[in-house]
Parts: sequence; C-alpha cells; structure tokens
Amino acid sequence: MSSNPIEQIKEESRQLRGTLAAALRDAASAHLSDTDAQILKFHGSYQQDDRDRRAERRKAGLDKDWIFMIRTKTPGGRLSAAQYLTLDRLAETVGNGTLRITTRQGIQLHGIRKLDLRRAVAEIISSGILTWGACGDVVRNTLATPVPAAGSIHRELQELASELGQIFFSRSQAYSEVWIDGEPLPLGDGSPGEEEPIYGATYLPRKFKIAIALPPRNDVDVFSNDLGLVAHASGQEVEGYTLLVGGGHGMTHGLRQTQPHLAEALFYVPKERVREVAVAVVTAQRDHGNREDRKRSRLKYLLLDRGIDWLRGEVASRLSFAPEPPRPFSFTTVADPLGWHEQGDGKLFLGLFVQNGRILDREEGPRLRQALRQAAIDFGLPIRLTANGNLFLADVAREQKAQLEELFAKHGVSTAPPRTVARGISHACVALPTCGLALAESERVFPSVMEQIDRTLEELGLRDEPILIRMSGCPNGCSRPYNADLSFVGRSPGKYAFYAGGSVAGDRLAGLERRSVAFEEIPDLIRGYLEAFARDRLPEESFSQYWARTRPRGPLPSPDQFHEEAAAPSGAPA
Repeated sequence: MSSNPIEQIKEESRQLRGTLAAALRDAASAHLSDTDAQILKFHGSYQQDDRDRRAERRKAGLDKDWIFMIRTKTPGGRLSAAQYLTLDRLAETVGNGTLRITTRQGIQLHGIRKLDLRRAVAEIISSGILTWGACGDVVRNTLATPVPAAGSIHRELQELASELGQIFFSRSQAYSEVWIDGEPLPLGDGSPGEEEPIYGATYLPRKFKIAIALPPRNDVDVFSNDLGLVAHASGQEVEGYTLLVGGGHGMTHGLRQTQPHLAEALFYVPKERVREVAVAVVTAQRDHGNREDRKRSRLKYLLLDRGIDWLRGEVASRLSFAPEPPRPFSFTTVADPLGWHEQGDGKLFLGLFVQNGRILDREEGPRLRQALRQAAIDFGLPIRLTANGNLFLADVAREQKAQLEELFAKHGVSTAPPRTVARGISHACVALPTCGLALAESERVFPSVMEQIDRTLEELGLRDEPILIRMSGCPNGCSRPYNADLSFVGRSPGKYAFYAGGSVAGDRLAGLERRSVAFEEIPDLIRGYLEAFARDRLPEESFSQYWARTRPRGPLPSPDQFHEEAAAPSGAPA
C-alpha cells in the first residue's frame, strides 16, 4: 500500500463512495471532511471557500464561507440548447449567477452550497450531461476541435472524443448511487459489475488529459495534454494520428522537481488503432506513474525520468500491432474562428468571444447570459464550447442571422470579433476568490490589462496581429501561460512573473523575462515589447516569428522563479 495519503483514500473509498452520500445530506455541517472532499473530485466537484470573506469571518470567529464548484464533462464541448438552459437555470437558482467555460470545453458552476449539490448534479444528469470524471485521478474531459464545420473530418473527431470518453469512464456505480439513488447511467461499455479494467483499484496516479487536434488550427492546445492526437487527413477522410505524450503546464511553487513540459511525438497509428493506443498509454501511466509523490505523478514526469524511447517501447509492448514513426505536421494558431462563418452545408455558425470564458450579465455592459439564454429558447441551436473559453452557435439558417444579430444587440453583445486579434485569443484563469491555490488575481483584473494593451496595439498599427497573451494566478498554470507569446503568472498579491517567447501555435515554451512585475507596471512593460516588434519586425512576420529570430529565450519556467525578489534577467527592449 502506498504511503501517499491520497492513494490510501482512493484504495479505501469503496470505489469512490466514501461517506459522500450521507455527508451531502448532513445539514449540520456546511462542508465535507478532507477525505470526502478528495472523493468528491472524481464526481466532478471541488470544495472551496470564498477567499474574499476569509479575513472578516476569521475576525468574527466564524468558519470559512464554504462553497462548491461543479464541472461538466462534455466531450468535444458539445451541448444542446436544452442542456445549456439547464446549466443556466442552475447558475441562477443554486450558483453565483455566472457560468464559466473551462479550458477543457466544459462548464463550471460556482458558489454552490453543500445542501444544493445533490439537486444540482441530479438536474445536470437528467439533462444528459455528466460530471463524473470531470475532476479526479482519471481521464478528464476529452477535447476535440470544436469548429462546427460540415463534413466527415470534424464529425469524426467529435465522435472519437465521445468514444474515448466512454472508454475511460469509471465503471463504479458510486456516481449513480450518490446523486440519483442508483438509477442506471450510460457509462462505459455497459458491462456488468464494477470491475475497473483500465483504472484498477486505485485509479490513475493523477489526472490525465487527452486532446484531438486538426492541423493547422491548434485550438485545443494539443501540446499541453498528457496525450495528444494530431489528425492526418486526406480530402475528407482521416487516415491516422500522430500521438504526442507528456504535456502539462502545472508546477508547484517551491518544489524544484516540478516543471511545465510540452508533449513530444511518440508514433503514428492508423485511425482504426487509435483507441487501442490510447488505452495503452493510459495503462502505462497507471502502472508506472509515480504514486508516492503527487507533485511528480503526471505522465510528463514519467517521460522526463525515463525518456521518450523508454515510453515508446513500453506503450508499443502493449499493442497488437507495430506503430509507425511520427509523421510531420504543423500548426499556425491556437485561435478560434470568431464572428460569422460558413458552415459548409448552406448554414452558418457564429463564433462568440467570451472574455476569460465567464458568461455573466454586467450591470453596465453586455448582458451575455441573458442573450445566450434567450437565443437558446428562441432558436434551439446546438452549442460548442472551445478550449479558449469561447463558444460557437451552430446550424444557423441564413434567415436567422439577422434575428440573432438583433437579439444580441438588444443585450449589448457584439457578434463581431474583439477589437484586436490579441484580445480574441487572450485568456486568464479563475484565481480569486474561489481558487484555493491562487497567489494573485487573474480573471478579475485581466480585462483591464487587456483594455490598455488593446489601445497600445491600435496605436502601433498591430490590431490584427495574433499575439498570444495569458495570465495565471499561480504557477499551476491553468490558463496555459507557459507556451504563450507573453504571459503573467502570479507569485504574490499584485506581483507576477513575466514570461515571453512562446508561440501563437502553442508549440514552444516561453522563457522568464522578469522574475517579478507589479500589476500596475504591466501595460507599460508590454508597450516596450510591442514598440520594438512594430519597429524591428520583417514584413509579414508574426510576433512569435520575430521573437524566435531576434531574442534568446530566457530561463525555462521553474519553481525557483517564484522565490526571492531578484533583478530581472532581462528587461523590455530599448
């Protein structure tokens, strides 16, 4: 038995039951035990507290203001209008009035009280959505390019995401027992019993993320996943996939042995074999991943410790065929196509920008949540969530375009792309007040930063330049900051480590530029870099290309960069 307490919790949980069922009905306590809180993650929810209220409640001798987050598991980001309306209703009745599109094509509900959890999850299940496995040490939601283009390729990738979701569902009946009193669920392959043929008794050493990408658009940030599937297509047919392994952004403040890493090419397989290979990669991580040190338990550390050749051989030994060497591919952008576009079947789709993925109604500003609710009611259009926190409305008849434009305009929502291309691909993590790991603000302050950066871009004639800018409230990097052109990672209240030199294609790690930057310094700091780019770039050269040509990359992201204050290794160019 592992000495790791989380491994012990999993082994003793009775296949992820724990005492959740009784604890969720216990009105005497507003929160769960640490053990049940760990088990709850597998069911798609995190126990949190409102950090804005910690000090006042501590001063008054009160316990934390306990709240919960629920996360959906929607392969490929697909939602029906009816399913979206269920989530919108729950945001109003038990949540904090907002919805958050996640970087894994799901929806998060925030601010839920413990006694409302069962009702909320039961309603989500009744709509046809699950939260099972959206968190926890299992294969999380499978990403797939969400562009609702007509044709067999995009449809096949979406179907593969759904199939992989089914393959990697836990077979335990705990989910249905806890939330819907044991009613049957469409999980896995329908095999009887609770045996976990893939996960075993203690599931995976840590979370496992899968994404499916279609070049040249890397809209799922495929290099940031434990397993990436890059589709190779000819005409309208997928022929096979090059597999990437070992991606992940997380690192832990103070632990030198943790680091971000972009996935490396493993091999190529024909499309008929990709499910078998996915299982082989996951089970290799199950059997060899680090179960003693959770900070080094992701697949990237197995790869870093033993090497790509070892991992290639280990996975190949689990296959019934001989895989081929990886095939070449290239990406040009991580961006979503925003605004109106042809779908390819006579219909249209609308790519709608959602700042940081937060769907809400502003007191003085766009009422996005009201607009989307009314659109779902009036038009019933299918929805696709993106890994950039945006969404698509699909299957729009041409005669509906003007009606949708009118509806959104009535609520102050623009259907056009943002004023700069950089704003359209920017992103920030949730951070305060709900994330327990946040060291600094992120989502709540990022729009004001981007407003000032937008003005600079316009002044310099760079409004159409695809510059990838991201912000994270801590080194765990949930907004994927370490492969952005420019990014800010929280290190203490109001202070950020500044990184530069990633790529708008998501295929290069950034390097440290400044160990510590005060929040109020960010706009002027960025202006210096943008002025140098505008002055020194070659014709048609992107910021990513300019940086690779002119600037040495700083030290790669490391936990050491979040300790003592120190002079910047380099400053903004003159």
